[in-house]
Amino acid sequence: MTARHNDTNNDTNPDIDTDLDTVRTELQRLRSLDVPTHGGSTFAYVYDSGRPDVDGLGLEALAMFGESNGLDPTAFPSLLAMERDLVAMAGEFTGAPAGFVGTVTSGGTESILLAVQTARDARPDMSNPSMVIPSTAHAAFHKAAHYFGVRAVVVPVGADHRADVDAMAAAIDESTVLLVGSAPSYAHGVIDPIEALGRLALDRGVRLHVDACIGGWVLPFLDTATPWNLGVAGVTSLSVDLHKYAYTPKGVSVLLHRDPSLRLPQFFACADWPGYTMLNSTTQSTRSGGPLAAAWAVTRAHGRSGYAELARRAHRAAVTFADAVPAPLEVVAAPESTLVAVASRDPQVDVLVVVDEMQARGHYVQAQLAYGDTPATMHLSMSAASLDVIDAVIAALRESVEAARELGPVTVDPGLAEAARSLDPATLSDADFDGLIALAGLAADDGQPALPTRMAEVNALLSVATPALRERLLVAFLDRLTR
Repeated sequence: MTARHNDTNNDTNPDIDTDLDTVRTELQRLRSLDVPTHGGSTFAYVYDSGRPDVDGLGLEALAMFGESNGLDPTAFPSLLAMERDLVAMAGEFTGAPAGFVGTVTSGGTESILLAVQTARDARPDMSNPSMVIPSTAHAAFHKAAHYFGVRAVVVPVGADHRADVDAMAAAIDESTVLLVGSAPSYAHGVIDPIEALGRLALDRGVRLHVDACIGGWVLPFLDTATPWNLGVAGVTSLSVDLHKYAYTPKGVSVLLHRDPSLRLPQFFACADWPGYTMLNSTTQSTRSGGPLAAAWAVTRAHGRSGYAELARRAHRAAVTFADAVPAPLEVVAAPESTLVAVASRDPQVDVLVVVDEMQARGHYVQAQLAYGDTPATMHLSMSAASLDVIDAVIAALRESVEAARELGPVTVDPGLAEAARSLDPATLSDADFDGLIALAGLAADDGQPALPTRMAEVNALLSVATPALRERLLVAFLDRLTR
């Protein structure tokens, strides 16, 4: 978790008509509470090409098609035409073979959900389906397991943070309907051995999905010898997000399948009711055409050569930053695309404190909590625009390390840490969670949920909690935050 402003309340009564200028002013005030979406110093959640002219074109398309509806392509053939174009470009960039098909979705999570759902529904004979995933697979696969009843068999990765093919092979059984690999994995930025996973999938007769949501629009333009895409035998589906490194407005991903038969279980139709026959290609029915049109416009404006340059700039920013990381920090893995994860070798320099210090200096970086034998890390997703400010980011990192050394590490009371490790969240009441939220520093004096200005203490406590308690505590916090 990372700290942000907490002043999100306003006194506007929704039952009272307000003039348009007042509404615009309030929108601007609310927007000022958020992290910057441009400038290259926000290293999570947003991606900046450094091309405001193309960004402006995307926003024009977003508004132009915002009221169109992707539910029915016969009513909005423009959206169908643009979707075909986006799928074709994604297939070209990701080595898709002749006969491939694809679908535009709302984001990487929906693409992953559909890949899992399709693998499940292709095996109606399987009463207890499972998927074998490396421990570094995106959390969206766990969400898919939760939604669709596909048991996630999680396999530890190797010392290099890549999927362990032998261990995954040993985990396959008669219930396995899907294998998963990442290109790259989000947490550490390394590419799994997709070629070996493809051979395994073919040998065992199961599907293989490649999560290239964050790398699929970058890796085609870098000098990587690691096979990772649909050109690899055995890969049956691949997801790639356009609202990441295609630099389109939010809400666009593409899910590709090697052939139409693999995609067919993804479609849903219902005629058994008195209304219109429902026919969907994604989990959504009504969906605005705005994000799709914006993606079409932006990808056309950048083109292959433009994306090649943007990918090289973002990768150069990642490599430049990684090469400059000062001791006692160390890069977890050499960046193979645009992602950098940094840990600390010195217990006196707490990387969670470094995260706070970087944010205090205007650089929004992401804290990743400890997991298994992997310590807490600071994560950065570089954009093309980050190259323009990389020297300032490196200077801020050096200052942040020294500030963290002076402040010292965050310590968690041993009794509290033991409680966090031993509490069973299933036995806790709503009132218990109120108390835990306060103990975690996520409540104001009046007991209402609130984010502190610094998050190191909160993240340190979350780090020592079991994953189950951490999940339940954050769900309780989100519940209260949105009441």
